[in-house]
Amino acid sequence: MFPKDGAAVPEIRFKGFDEKWSTIELAQIADKVNEKNVQNYITETFTNSAEHGIISQRDFFDHDIAKAEKINGYYIVEDNDFVYNPRVSVTAPCGPINCNRLGRTGVMSPLYTVFRTHDIDTLFLEWYFKSSHWYAYMRFNGDSGARSDRFSIKSDLFFKMPIPIPSMEEQHKIGQALQTLNENINLNLQELGKLQSIKKALLEKMFV
Repeated sequence: MFPKDGAAVPEIRFKGFDEKWSTIELAQIADKVNEKNVQNYITETFTNSAEHGIISQRDFFDHDIAKAEKINGYYIVEDNDFVYNPRVSVTAPCGPINCNRLGRTGVMSPLYTVFRTHDIDTLFLEWYFKSSHWYAYMRFNGDSGARSDRFSIKSDLFFKMPIPIPSMEEQHKIGQALQTLNENINLNLQELGKLQSIKKALLEKMFV
């Protein structure tokens, strides 16, 4: 649902949309967040996981890894802010970019890049970053650096990342469709888990 490199439109498209997409730089629709928790008034620390997205450290590690007295230098992450984590993994070879969907404000390590968007559908951009379309730009302009588990790219180059966009109406349509599909997948996975538990119980109790 996103154009391939060099293409003006995607291969699959919703009916009623035929305009060519445009390409803009990330800096045109996003501002880097530099506000830090200098007063320590925010106490919850977030982490950005490739698998789980942005979650509380308490949920991910069972406790806060960051010490309360040391988070005054952490960036403030508001609801719907995006966060880039340079830590690479099999599922995030250039590091994950996720959106804060927790509905609350927290703080994150200055190792992360935090940015706040405008003039773009948040869901659309969120799903774009869940695709692999932006990897080529990152690989061309950055590298894994001295540490093989971390990706390195200069901030100015990161915000020059090209973002293909259609009209706001089509952005909204794409974002909502992918979100609904993902929610249906999660519901089916939950149902599958319940059925597997029932099967396990039956196997244990139906044989002597």
